[in-house]
Amino acid sequence: MCGLNLGFIVIMIGLVVETEIGESMRFELESGKTKCIAEDIKANAMTVGKYSIVNPSEGQPFPDSHKLVVRVSSSKGNNYHLGEQVDSGTFAFTAAESGDYTTCFWANKHNPPVKMTIDFDWKSGVAAKDWSKVAKKGQVDTMEIELKKLYDTVAAIHEEMFYLREREEEMQELNKETNSKMATLSFFSLLLCLSVAGLQIWHLKSFFERKKLL
Repeated sequence: MCGLNLGFIVIMIGLVVETEIGESMRFELESGKTKCIAEDIKANAMTVGKYSIVNPSEGQPFPDSHKLVVRVSSSKGNNYHLGEQVDSGTFAFTAAESGDYTTCFWANKHNPPVKMTIDFDWKSGVAAKDWSKVAKKGQVDTMEIELKKLYDTVAAIHEEMFYLREREEEMQELNKETNSKMATLSFFSLLLCLSVAGLQIWHLKSFFERKKLL
């Protein structure tokens, strides 16, 4: 039984590690262009990000063309980070409200146009927690750290399930309202069509009576 539990823990640890690795990305951005990346974050969740331009000439100073303006904002327009004319930077904050948070990268205009390669790492929730502060030497061993990670992961999944359930209820309510409005619109459309048809019949009848065809 202990062997099965240990195997389950090892599998879960692997899943946690894969999830954290999956948060990193690398993309190209042409000068004068903009690229935005959105992340759905729950209220009161911690989020951290790190970005940097890959130096095209390793060991040499960055070219003047390789500068960015980076802004992180919420769906309500609140700004949480602004980096101007930078080649790297970090941000960290606790989300004040649930919704989509967007990180936008603006590349300076340059003639001729150049392409920059950007490394971006964005983590939220459990993945954003700094475990190096938890794991002090001689105090907590590796297995205990992984168990703490698993506990926080399960708690985060539990919260996420409630969050998704709330979103589902909101969507169901929106669907009900939409269906109700569509039914009302269909009723009035049908009433309008019947009224127009009645007027056409009355007009044709009057026309034929004047022509003494009826």
